Amino acid sequence: SLDNTYSEEEVVEFDTRLRRDLTDEEITYSAELKIDGVALSLIYQDGLLVRGVTRGDGTQGEDITPNVRTIRSIPIRLRGSIRDCEVRGEAYFDHASFAAINKEREDREEPLFANPRNSAAGTLKLQDPGLVAHRNLSYFAYALQGDAIGTDDALGTDSHFDRLTLLAESGFTVNPERKRLKDAFGIISYWNSHGTKRNELCYDIDGVVIKLDSRRLQEELGTTSKAPRWAMAFKFSAEQAETKLEKVGLQVGRTGTITPVAHLEPVLVAGTTVARATLHNFEELARKDIREGDTVIIEKGGDIIPKVVTVVESARARDARPYLLPTHCPSCLTPLVSDKEEVAVRCPNVSCPAQLKGNIRHFAGRTAMDIEGLGSALVDQIVEAELVKDVGDLYTLAADQLAGLERMGSKSAENVIEAISQSRSQTLDRLLFGLGIRHVGATVARSLAGAFRSLDALKDASEEALLEVDEIGPIIVQSLKEHLSNDRNLSVVEKLRQAGMAIESEAREASGEPRLLEGLTIVVTGTLERWGRTEIQEVIRKHGGKTTSSISKKTNLVVAGEAAGSKKTKAEALKIEILDEQGFAKRIGST
Repeated sequence: SLDNTYSEEEVVEFDTRLRRDLTDEEITYSAELKIDGVALSLIYQDGLLVRGVTRGDGTQGEDITPNVRTIRSIPIRLRGSIRDCEVRGEAYFDHASFAAINKEREDREEPLFANPRNSAAGTLKLQDPGLVAHRNLSYFAYALQGDAIGTDDALGTDSHFDRLTLLAESGFTVNPERKRLKDAFGIISYWNSHGTKRNELCYDIDGVVIKLDSRRLQEELGTTSKAPRWAMAFKFSAEQAETKLEKVGLQVGRTGTITPVAHLEPVLVAGTTVARATLHNFEELARKDIREGDTVIIEKGGDIIPKVVTVVESARARDARPYLLPTHCPSCLTPLVSDKEEVAVRCPNVSCPAQLKGNIRHFAGRTAMDIEGLGSALVDQIVEAELVKDVGDLYTLAADQLAGLERMGSKSAENVIEAISQSRSQTLDRLLFGLGIRHVGATVARSLAGAFRSLDALKDASEEALLEVDEIGPIIVQSLKEHLSNDRNLSVVEKLRQAGMAIESEAREASGEPRLLEGLTIVVTGTLERWGRTEIQEVIRKHGGKTTSSISKKTNLVVAGEAAGSKKTKAEALKIEILDEQGFAKRIGST
């Protein structure tokens, strides 16, 4: 980590201290943009990328080599003379890639990612490298660590800045805005310049990084217990703007939660025109005493949805009244109920059009029933035309009903109907997730499907039996019981049963197919040739096993591919059985 400052005075103090500590030395700085992303360390041996690791706690990170290999701006093989080295840099999303991800999530009625930095961190932890590749991360290299070994066993430069040039020649993307500077005044000018034009960049920055350019002098100064003495981050304040809150709008989520949203007089902030901002929830709205007609300060510090920071009370109109909690759903006018546990109010009407739209989008989403072509615009139309009253009605739709809707020709309608029909073959865990039961995500749905193997068995299971399933706690049990005892929800299940949906898992025991991994907890690490990460996890589940992402004493087996890294090392230390890809295939009889 680096010491941070927002103060020009502290930058001058930093420069003064270095000159005092390094008397008679020539002081030169390397200035670089501080990319708002995730730090990654890359290890190369004989010119080949062998490991990619997150920063973690600064001493030990997580081996994510398969995901790192999908980032196009990270070279798998180095050009030039460097053979063995460690390269540090920042993985990040540019604005276009981040917008594309959130557009996909919006179409699937999934929560939007808050900002590029957090979504980059989450993406790097995904267990499916194919999905990581799809999201299109980028990488800027910012340091060539230690005594990198080249063909002549010497880099021939003491300069950090020159090392960045060497990295660029080796195939890395190095930020082009870097600059050599001589003193604090040059640093402040560089900071001011990029603070002014930061919105012109296609990626987020939150400041600039200043490093003493001489590596010899860096070593002489050393570090404190927290940070290097020879570097600092000169950060920008989050951008704010003043505007008028015209009204408080209400959004209805697919579970009926009502969320307040600020509708603003449009204002330019952080390079975009903002007309809406999050108010989080009604408790937050009351705490800040935000009223319609108020002049407010909004902030967009990297967030995709700006937030209201505070009210300019001196500008408040005399007749402004405190915002009153809504009493009825804005979509169906049903009286709302309070959910004190989640600081929320909800619409209890399961037939609410806004909830129905959200439920269908969720049901049709890629991680649920994966119904291609059933996007947000079409969902809105079929609900507003009253063609469906719940997700079960999707399976009685006809192509001629859809063909009469806006932008839907006969061929497009037939394709959607075919996609709906194909979704009948989806697995029980996807159906469970698609039903939208509160607190039942994809992982919990897989655990429940594996444990009970049918919706009927799940509905009839006792609380004690449910609690025995991994990852299932009292809140999930209560949610399951409430959902599966509701007559309307049960009628939806019956419609799905009549449509030929997989209400039960495949009866492998009855068919005689052995479950060779029954009861085993398995970790997959490294890069495999035969299976992608999602594919091998599905193979493990089909054979009765359970996959996790971390090694522990409860792990029974590790499947280790190329560049398995620290997880394999930890498994060896714990004396856990390790199989390579061929050994695993032999174990399940799939050679």
